[in-house]
Amino acid sequence: MNVQVIVKPASSRNKIEERDGTLYVWTTKPAVDGAANSAVVSLLSKHFHVPKSSITIIRGATSRTKLMHIDSDAG
Repeated sequence: MNVQVIVKPASSRNKIEERDGTLYVWTTKPAVDGAANSAVVSLLSKHFHVPKSSITIIRGATSRTKLMHIDSDAG
C-alpha cells in the first residue's frame, strides 16, 4: 500500500497520528544525513508490524512530505 506521510523532525517525542488518510510522523531525529528518514522507516515498521526492508520512500526523500510504499504482505 502507498501512504502519504508528513514528517515532523527534531520533535520532543516519537509519535504517529493519522488525519484524513495522511500519516503524521513526529521523530526526535533531525533532518540531517537521512537520520529522520531512517527514524520514520523504523517507526512505520513498528506501527504496521512489518520489517524495515518492506518500507520504501517512493517520492520526497529530501522533503517533509513523502509518499511511502509499505509491503504489508512481508510482515
